[in-house]
Amino acid sequence: MLDIAHLHKQFGSVTALDDVTFSVAPGQIMGLIGQNGAGKSTTFHSILNFLHYDGQISWQNQPITETVFNEIGYLPEERSLMPKLTVEQQIVYLAELKNRPAKEIRPKIDDWLKRFAVKGNRKDKIKSLSKGNQQKVQLICTLIHEPKLIILDEPFSGLDPVNADLLKQAILDAKAAGAAIIFSSHDMENVASLCDSLVMLKNGQVVLSGTVEAVRAQFGKTELFVTTDQTQAQLAQLPHVTDVHQLHQRQYLLHLDTPDAGPEVFEALTHGQYIEEFRQQPPTLDEIFRLKAGEPNA
Repeated sequence: MLDIAHLHKQFGSVTALDDVTFSVAPGQIMGLIGQNGAGKSTTFHSILNFLHYDGQISWQNQPITETVFNEIGYLPEERSLMPKLTVEQQIVYLAELKNRPAKEIRPKIDDWLKRFAVKGNRKDKIKSLSKGNQQKVQLICTLIHEPKLIILDEPFSGLDPVNADLLKQAILDAKAAGAAIIFSSHDMENVASLCDSLVMLKNGQVVLSGTVEAVRAQFGKTELFVTTDQTQAQLAQLPHVTDVHQLHQRQYLLHLDTPDAGPEVFEALTHGQYIEEFRQQPPTLDEIFRLKAGEPNA
């Protein structure tokens, strides 16, 4: 279990983290979200002891020491491979820093290159690879020693949908193997599809936390998807409808002023007759992110 309690970090007059508390259990994935400058990378750097902080951070009820570092896989947002090394040299070097012998790692390299569809081989120099393939090599460096705690800072940045899917599967495989995983992403679709829980930071403070379902439920079922022959103007006249967006030719998204309005809207729209689609749900994580990012801190 990764436990973070009352984490505080000050840079001069700037408060980067203010009483941040959360935990991530083995076999769980947590998304750390927030705008640029919200404190996500500072949180990661605190966990890794890259900087001094106030508060408590522990892994399996122990302080994060050099021994614990060997159980951590960290992918920084900045790419930091050594261009003159070969792929094999780079992977083995970073694995040895995690106390994994070369003879244990070398036999695994080809399988990992295939797993991430790296266009290149183990003897190619890093500088000869495309940026996307360099990123995939860095992902392999992060995961090949089978860490128990995995920290991924914007891992999907720059990946096309096919390669993003490869990374998602690797994350899910690591979860199934019992790793505790925490990652930051600005893509709320990735957070929604992968995460068991999330924490949202704003100006260094936690403004949302909980399971993805619980966070969405806090905002009520104020979105209504309907497929109908009525026009956008007609739908806008329904009770409790604040605005209407056309999604496809006959499909619309209606925003309600209260989640309790569903039955009344249903009756006014259908008059008891068949309707192809009437689906009420909470806002998406993307919409919640936009909402909370625009609010002043409590």
